[in-house]
Amino acid sequence: MSDVQPPQPPATVTLTVDGKSVTVPKGTNVLEAAKQVGVDISAFCYHPGLSIAACCRQCLVSIEKAPKLAPSCQTTAGDGMVVHTTDPQSTAARKQMLEFTLVNHPIDCPICDKAGECTLQKLYFENDNANSRVDVPKVHKPKVVDLGPHVVLDAERCILCTRCIRVCDEVAGEHQLEMSHRGAHEELGTAPGARLDNPYSINTVDVCPVGALTAKDFRFTMRAWELEATPSVCNGCATGCNTEIHHRNGRAWRLVPRHNPDVNQYWMCDEGRFTYHELREDRLAVPTSGGLPASWDRALAAAAQQLQAALKTPAQVGVVLSAQASNEENFALAKLAAAWKVPNVFVASRAPVPDRADDILRDADVDPNRHGVAAIAPGALGMAELEAAINTGAIRALVVLGHDLPLSETGQGRLREIDALVVLAWREIGPARAATIALPIAAWAERSGTITNRQGRVQRQHAALPPPGQAVAGWEALVRLAGATGAKLSWTHVRDVHKDMVAAVKAFEGSTWARDVRPIQLRFANSRG
Repeated sequence: MSDVQPPQPPATVTLTVDGKSVTVPKGTNVLEAAKQVGVDISAFCYHPGLSIAACCRQCLVSIEKAPKLAPSCQTTAGDGMVVHTTDPQSTAARKQMLEFTLVNHPIDCPICDKAGECTLQKLYFENDNANSRVDVPKVHKPKVVDLGPHVVLDAERCILCTRCIRVCDEVAGEHQLEMSHRGAHEELGTAPGARLDNPYSINTVDVCPVGALTAKDFRFTMRAWELEATPSVCNGCATGCNTEIHHRNGRAWRLVPRHNPDVNQYWMCDEGRFTYHELREDRLAVPTSGGLPASWDRALAAAAQQLQAALKTPAQVGVVLSAQASNEENFALAKLAAAWKVPNVFVASRAPVPDRADDILRDADVDPNRHGVAAIAPGALGMAELEAAINTGAIRALVVLGHDLPLSETGQGRLREIDALVVLAWREIGPARAATIALPIAAWAERSGTITNRQGRVQRQHAALPPPGQAVAGWEALVRLAGATGAKLSWTHVRDVHKDMVAAVKAFEGSTWARDVRPIQLRFANSRG
């Protein structure tokens, strides 16, 4: 019996697209292969994160030795295949399909939320740009259809690409959208009495190539081309979906998913999209001392006076790290606690929400950085131990990072009884209201830093917005507080904090501080469709 193994077939194929040779993995479709050599074939129904429907016929190309034009999204690249995308036959076919798509479209771009990032609009200007030949009344369909809690449909704009149906079926796992009727009267909708209410419903708006599906949260608020996009990471749970913050004039207007094949693919949940609303609510914009506004110098002097009195007995002082703050902010506070020789280190973290979890993206852990804090302070105690220490009087002074301190009502009340409560927060809620000294810090979208998701992946959040009033980054507020108390934290930039953290904490070994990014105006970012 021979031990010789049969030769394995090659894992790649080489084809020619518009005279350019390209080698791609076996199974790659022609449309994706063309992208590798800079050839962008127009398409409506194709999406790289969804199954292939090939129903729009907008990606037709000529393939030598093939009897007719082929949809490039559905055609698998073959070895030796010769593809033409700019020949007269292919160009005419795509132009005709585009004209056919526009036959009953209302062409209401000036009032459409998708204007500026609409694939139909983009392809018209690039590939057709001709006057309409329709001289009969267009087919009218329902407008402002309330599909669910977050999405509105304008059926006249729908081009029947079925992307939204596939998102519900393949991403959310719930068949909530379907087509009804036929021909020119075919419409998108839900079953009678049903609603588009799955936790991933706004992904249908993301994939819609036109303005048929719009998000109620963003509808009629801001023109897309006026927005700037800054990459970030969702702060809503431990999954850490990669996102873009779309902002303008110092204000966030929406969050959208950013492609990361290892974390969230092309998607994010509806709940995560709304976390930007907290950036506008109950903001702490100036330091307070005794509940009254104060300058930074006055607030720091008062904090130093209170803490130095308490630090004569370090065992009566505690510091609270936060599972919602960045790794750099938590590391800075942990270093300050060590400089003060404070033995009591706690972590503020919220209880998991089991009903929230699914097998897609939503996690029961609603803290975005629980894993990062655990790596920085592995021996830190929890909220039960903190509450016991406050109730017994063992803790007489407390420095808290963040506004979320999940204590019982009794524990919250006892916070007002301790001698010194210094809170660094970006919202004036929870412990910030009871604080003897409150120092304003930047929120997650206003500072650069890293958080560690449930996979142990260290991900970067970039500053997209300026912090309000006199707020500064959390690590900077801690440097100021350290200086006021006579301790020494000599960082001048958050990358210096990150560098020291990587050197000190094994879990961050290999993490690097990437260059800060500049926001990109969506008018220069092609189309999100």
